[in-house]
Amino acid sequence: SCLAMLQQCHQIPSIEQVQQSCNSSSASPDTSEEPCPTDMVKMTKSKTFQAYLPSCHRTYSCIHCRAHLANHDELISKSFQGSQGRAYLFNSVVNVGCGPAEERVLLTGLHAVADIYCENCKTTLGWKYEHAFESSQKYKEGKFIIELAHMIKDNGWE
Repeated sequence: SCLAMLQQCHQIPSIEQVQQSCNSSSASPDTSEEPCPTDMVKMTKSKTFQAYLPSCHRTYSCIHCRAHLANHDELISKSFQGSQGRAYLFNSVVNVGCGPAEERVLLTGLHAVADIYCENCKTTLGWKYEHAFESSQKYKEGKFIIELAHMIKDNGWE
């Protein structure tokens, strides 16, 4: 994984190694009152997003806060229309919250959809297809629409 390569290249200890060194040092007679580094990591955690996609892949991010949204490999179609212009259909997304489902008549018929928003900045990004009422539209169920107006390409786009 990318994390393992970083740890090797920069000689960064894993959480398990830090915990192990804390446990072994606490058994020594020279016990100090300093907290274990893993406890400090928990307290000073600076992670902004719930999930980070691997930096070795092309990704799409929120244009407003740069939270990762989707891996390019999850893109199904670029030929969708959102309320603010073109939109992409994705198989799966990250760092996205879901509102309540409601029935809407879209260009392709009646669907039950739920608005999706960026978990970091709370901007509405598009919607999730919860249910398609027409058999020709069933392939959309469980998939996500993100409007181009709300995302930017990141990592490895030339």
